Amino acid sequence: MPTIEDYVARIEGACGAEKDVIVTFKYQMKDEALASIFKRAELKRSIAGIIHEMQFKNYTFRVYSSGKAIFRSIRDKQELNDLLASLLL
Repeated sequence: MPTIEDYVARIEGACGAEKDVIVTFKYQMKDEALASIFKRAELKRSIAGIIHEMQFKNYTFRVYSSGKAIFRSIRDKQELNDLLASLLL
C-alpha cells in the first residue's frame, strides 16, 4: 500500500498559525498524485490549465501542473499529513 512518502519529494515552508506550505511531488509520481487530487477535491477555477484553485473540506489550495501544491493556513505537520493522506491515499 502506498504512503505519503511515496508521493512527496519535499515539503517547504513552516507550519504554524496561518502559514502556507509548499509540497513538491516526486517526478515519477506527479501524474498519479495530481489525478488523485483532482478526483477528490473540487476545482474552483483554473488559470491557463497550469494553476488550479482547489477546495477540499475546509481547505483551499493551489495545484500546479508542474507537480507542486501550495496549501494555505496549515497549523501543524499532523494536519498537513492528514490532509495529504485524504487527498492521495
